[in-house]
Amino acid sequence: MQYIYLLRQALVYITVLFWLYELAISLCSLIKFKEKPLIKNKKHKFMAIIPAHNEEQVIANLVESLKNQDYDKNLYDIYVIADNCTDNTAKYAQEAGAIVYKRFDETKKTKGYALDWFLKQKIEEKADYDAFFVFDADNIVDKNFINAMNKKLCQGEEVVQGYKDIKNPTESWISAGYAFFYWTMHRFYHLARYNVGLSPLLNGTGFMVKFDLIKNTGWDTVTLTEDIEFSLKQIIKGKKLGWATDAIVYDEQPESFKPSWKQRSRWTVGHIQCTKEYTKDLAKAVKTNKTIMNFDGLMYIMGSIPMFIVSIVLLLSNFAIYLLDTMSTFELILNIVKFVVPTFLFPIFTALLTMYLEKKPIKPMLKWALYYPLFMGSWLLINLKCLFKQDTSWEKIDHVRSVKIKEIV
Repeated sequence: MQYIYLLRQALVYITVLFWLYELAISLCSLIKFKEKPLIKNKKHKFMAIIPAHNEEQVIANLVESLKNQDYDKNLYDIYVIADNCTDNTAKYAQEAGAIVYKRFDETKKTKGYALDWFLKQKIEEKADYDAFFVFDADNIVDKNFINAMNKKLCQGEEVVQGYKDIKNPTESWISAGYAFFYWTMHRFYHLARYNVGLSPLLNGTGFMVKFDLIKNTGWDTVTLTEDIEFSLKQIIKGKKLGWATDAIVYDEQPESFKPSWKQRSRWTVGHIQCTKEYTKDLAKAVKTNKTIMNFDGLMYIMGSIPMFIVSIVLLLSNFAIYLLDTMSTFELILNIVKFVVPTFLFPIFTALLTMYLEKKPIKPMLKWALYYPLFMGSWLLINLKCLFKQDTSWEKIDHVRSVKIKEIV
């Protein structure tokens, strides 16, 4: 009995300390720091890379938005990797003005494999690009995106995540849940860390990588979350990632529960893969480099699945103590309320606060904010499921919302 009580107390302390740390860092999003000075003043040459699998309904709009960038057209090329496509993705991309590479490999289907396949060819060609961007095929890109990223490159940044906004935030409680989640992450995770000199993370799409950075290794990722994996590998090396609020890309989100469940399950499995693969190296980097940035990277991976497990064990320990007749019913209910309130009600507050700070239109999103705890609660079920059943196969999420950039901006 005493051991259960001590375990519970230890888990309470771990949980409180973890969230106090996260809160302290999040508050740094409210501080405005000076812009970094330019190390050089140059118009760099870029390639925009779009891995696409059966994306004929949306690919042309992305290529069009890239062709309409407010940047010298001679200084960037648009590449589409038609990855195991059985539709007209390659045809429509080429007609829209992209350079198309066709790839067929049924054994290696993830975006990470497609990027590695393409980039190794460019490395062998000794292509004269300074950096590259990665986009998902359903994206559309603000006309100032390349200019904003060029500025970051001139400031000495090597890996930079752009601002991932949402094409369809008001269509359903699911797409609204994604919007709240990303807006909150942008403000209280990425921006907060960038402001205080820690490292943001890549976010799947709309990011830039200096070409020289991957010339020796290619895009060497193998997990289902290649963005997080690449970010963690940079942090382990002591390299800080950048953040560009004004490099905006609009991303389509699932609008129904089934594809959202599949997508978030894939992300959770990817995080589990990264936890297994990189926790030890992140801990070693903390010991070797002795920087808060490395510690924060370790806290990120510990804050995903490990902290979820801690929360589950903490919750179960309360029931164990109650069943052993050393906790009253009132105390049990109080302890459960302490868990339920921050888990299911706090997201509503953070969603509203984030929209205010990010200057998002609150009125059309207000009703969906009430559903946000349901969205986040379903993620807890996904995490629980993935602890016991991890499907590492890649499944496509259909993108059908054909939206042009002028319809959003």
